[in-house]
Amino acid sequence: MNETNYWKNRRVCVTGGAGFLGQFVQAQLRARGVEHIFIPVIEDYDLVKGSEIQRMLTDSHPDLIIHLAAHVGGIGANRLHPAEFFYDNLMMGVELMHQAWQRGVEKFIAIGTVCAYPKFTPVPFKEDDLWIGYPEETNAPYGLAKKMLLVQAQAYRQQYGYNAIFLLPVNLYGPGDNFHPESSHVIPALIRKCIQAQEQGINEVEIWGDGSPTREFIYVEDAARGIVMASEKYNEPDPVNIGSGNEISIRNLAEMIARLTGFKGKLIWDTSKPNGQPRRGLDTTRAAERFGFRAEVNFEDGLRRTIDWYREHAVEIKQRENRSRGV
Repeated sequence: MNETNYWKNRRVCVTGGAGFLGQFVQAQLRARGVEHIFIPVIEDYDLVKGSEIQRMLTDSHPDLIIHLAAHVGGIGANRLHPAEFFYDNLMMGVELMHQAWQRGVEKFIAIGTVCAYPKFTPVPFKEDDLWIGYPEETNAPYGLAKKMLLVQAQAYRQQYGYNAIFLLPVNLYGPGDNFHPESSHVIPALIRKCIQAQEQGINEVEIWGDGSPTREFIYVEDAARGIVMASEKYNEPDPVNIGSGNEISIRNLAEMIARLTGFKGKLIWDTSKPNGQPRRGLDTTRAAERFGFRAEVNFEDGLRRTIDWYREHAVEIKQRENRSRGV
């Protein structure tokens, strides 16, 4: 897979590298021959603190930083912890990029979020529309904190000539996702609900909202490949979407997951709960034109792989949750 010598002898620091997306980014880097991958884990480095970032950079000596680390969650978590999501993500990203520039780290790859887009962005979302309005209220603090990394990357490039780029992955899904009932996103949450309902003989599953919003999802392995391709080939100030180009309504998604898991009961829509952003779908032209990235995994195939992974690991996931609750 290593088509160039770009990665030869380069040291890469992947913040959040032990997480869901990070493990796939690690695999993509290794496939390209990267031997020196440094993964700072939260138990060793609290990257919200400047002094900890300093120590981490001293320990890792990176040529590139891929900044995946984020304090993140679904609509419920965003509503409960807006201040934490804003502060932690802003302080971590801004200080990390600043210190990377100060130390002469060759390149900084900032990973943003689709939550940075305005609530009523025309679909498909074009990168040039990032500033036409305010983000959807339930996740605006998180989305804006991450969007500041775009401002910073462009400012540091303009003033210092620093090679920082900003990528906007759409919602991820796939094997190894977070299936925790309080913090998971919609795909793992629905998979877990449908499978547990079958196991417990329950004939209905409750879902937030009315099912009308649309979302776009990208298989985690595709997203990791796009990020690593951009890390190697893209060196411009413009933000770039990393997506699949396929938009689906939450109602159709729920029906598809019910079918693929074998759940035959009723889907109950709780319209007292928020829908979130009305529509989400990305224009993926720029990634294709600037560094040749296109998503490859078919959505239904990706869902099947994710469902299979959850079935294989469900017992282990529940045991881990019980231990964290002291049960």
